[in-house]
Amino acid sequence: MTDLSAKPLALIKGAGDLATGVALRLHHVGFRLVMTEIEEPTVVRRTVALAEAVYEGESVVEGMKAVLARGADEAREILEDGNIAVLIDPRADIKGQLQPNLLVDAVMAKRNLGTTIDDARVVVALGPGFEAGVDAHAVVETNRGHSLGRVLYSGYAQANTGVPGEVGGASAERVLRAPADGEFTGAAKIGDRVAAGDTVAFVDETPVKSEIDGILRGLLRSGIRVTEGFKVGDVDPRAQFQHCHTVSDKALSVGGGVLEAAGHLLGVFRVRG
Repeated sequence: MTDLSAKPLALIKGAGDLATGVALRLHHVGFRLVMTEIEEPTVVRRTVALAEAVYEGESVVEGMKAVLARGADEAREILEDGNIAVLIDPRADIKGQLQPNLLVDAVMAKRNLGTTIDDARVVVALGPGFEAGVDAHAVVETNRGHSLGRVLYSGYAQANTGVPGEVGGASAERVLRAPADGEFTGAAKIGDRVAAGDTVAFVDETPVKSEIDGILRGLLRSGIRVTEGFKVGDVDPRAQFQHCHTVSDKALSVGGGVLEAAGHLLGVFRVRG
């Protein structure tokens, strides 16, 4: 069996809120972590997404510190300091230099953008668009419901429904979407309480209004250009401030699935069939 004290290296493609939940689970058991992102991440739940390091140089979520690196050498230095390295590397080309034990595709594009089962000793993918045993060694279910977080070693995760999962009794109405094409500008901040009809942002001059009462759990960074219908915010009707700054139940469940698959496939522990 693999000795966890050797601190295996995991490369996570994506650093949004679900990817950060995966990072949290792996970080807690001793994995060294490198995460890759696009040049302009469009993360809504920014307070719980290590992708913010792309803009700020570093990001801290639940005690995990991520630092932006400009290449493999800087990434290794960051790992030596006990932190997580984040690189702007949309195709995760850095994998060739780092040779990770585990690669996790957490881009959440609903389709495979280039991950192959040969990218690392163990490859795990999240959600639809991947076939377990073909594109990756395992796929983790990401749809809310009875199978959330379940690990598949063959076949596919459930198809994307296009309908946001229910949170606090609200589904589609909790998600804020751009009413037009244009530049996004926040008028409120994450953690603010809002009421139905309140303006929380603008796309150019067009207001973005909340449909429900709750707390603003996520909001896109100002200055990003969006298209009509693009997700720009998230209102949580449970209105718990701490939910804005802690990894979600969904992300923890998905992260637990990745941890199970990694532990099993790397030989850390066995999974009963």
